[in-house]
Amino acid sequence: MDEQWIQSVGIDVGTSTTKMIVSRLRLGRMSSTFSLPRYQIVERQLLYASAVHSTPLLGFDEIDAEGIGEILRREYETAQISLSSIKSGAVIITGETASKKNAQHIVHLLAERSGDFVVATAGADLEGVLAGKGAGAEKRSQTLQGTIVNVDIGGGTANAAYFARGRAIATVTFHVGGRLVRLDPQGVVQYVSPNIAQWLSAKGLRIQTGQAIGFEQIKEFAEQMARSMLDYLTGKERQVSGLLVLGPHLRDAFPVDELTVSGGVGQLMTAGPVNSIADVSRYGDFGPLLGYVLQQEREKGAYPVRWLDPEQTVRATVIGAGMQSTEISGSTVHIKPELLPIKNIPILKLELTAEQLTDPGKLHKEVAAVYGMGERLFEKTAGIPFALAISGIGYCSYALLQTIAQELADQYRQAFTESKTMVVICETDMAKALGQALALRCKGAPEIICIDQVRVEYGDYIDLGEPISGTIIPVVVKTLAFDERP
Repeated sequence: MDEQWIQSVGIDVGTSTTKMIVSRLRLGRMSSTFSLPRYQIVERQLLYASAVHSTPLLGFDEIDAEGIGEILRREYETAQISLSSIKSGAVIITGETASKKNAQHIVHLLAERSGDFVVATAGADLEGVLAGKGAGAEKRSQTLQGTIVNVDIGGGTANAAYFARGRAIATVTFHVGGRLVRLDPQGVVQYVSPNIAQWLSAKGLRIQTGQAIGFEQIKEFAEQMARSMLDYLTGKERQVSGLLVLGPHLRDAFPVDELTVSGGVGQLMTAGPVNSIADVSRYGDFGPLLGYVLQQEREKGAYPVRWLDPEQTVRATVIGAGMQSTEISGSTVHIKPELLPIKNIPILKLELTAEQLTDPGKLHKEVAAVYGMGERLFEKTAGIPFALAISGIGYCSYALLQTIAQELADQYRQAFTESKTMVVICETDMAKALGQALALRCKGAPEIICIDQVRVEYGDYIDLGEPISGTIIPVVVKTLAFDERP
């Protein structure tokens, strides 16, 4: 097995904090000498983890680009790393910062300064999936018969992602977090998030700015909030607890077998007892108490789930990206060369079963579910929201190919009306035929790029280069890397 080492950087710009991690990734060649090179990350070494910095903002709706640049410049210096030695990486902007008006500009600015980076602004749903990967829930779900949910609880939100068979199947976000109520050391309430007003009222709880709150009262509030979130996650009750949900609700009821909690509040679960207002308000909010009551719920075993420790809590974050280049033959692709090159397209996977391929109703439902996930994870854009990677199709008759093309085209145009380009990646050698069938139905709205013989995984990002001598498209597959327990 050939191997190479690369240095990679992970930069995470969140609502309240910004951090940078430098790692060495060992890439092992998994393909035979006679086939195209395919590499996998086989070892990770953490070289440097920055201090956790407050994210610099200009006013309420803008990120301070110069401020972030300065933080990173100092961190590169401290880590004694030159930009030229960084070959790959990932810049992920998460939390409320992802919706700031200059987030896209920042992300590209940071990426342009070095190497071949994955760049993404992650809304709550994608942030939940990334945290679930970092916490080890996605990997765990590959060996588990049932469903595992990881809930990443920070200052303002809790982002939950459900995983089964190695992929995210659902996401939901809650107004649950340590900074929703802020307190001074004497227990006087400094701030209450307006987002929880309806839920407070439904629960008959009263917390107002300026109120001096006692320990028992704030504990009751924290317990009710923790239980409401757990009630919703496990399907025990969804009417009142649903008032804490931010954005779309869960479409289906998923039985949950295992649960992990990551994020700042996840880390506080093991920080020990919280017995007084001084313990509660040590960070100026009620985060320590929220962590403590969640730990108590875990110990009581009141919910029919197995609680597990996550691989990472507060650093359930991207540590970089390994990359591998692949060349593919142009004889099996359907492209418009003028649309290339394109960079940093996230992968969404459609894994079809024999049952779905023989039952049009089941095929329709599976495509709808995958596109629904795409709507939640990625921004609707005039460009390319994601590349759809299709697997599970063996022999494909002409009639079946037409049925698949019809479903993919109709539902894509319905769900992603603004998108001007649709990218499809086939595992088997059928891109030309499928691309033509899609183009026939879409008539240029959207344009179709369809390639095959490229193996990608859920959560990868790809770059498609300009065609070389008209027949070969260079494809770079970038796999996000997360820190793992040794």
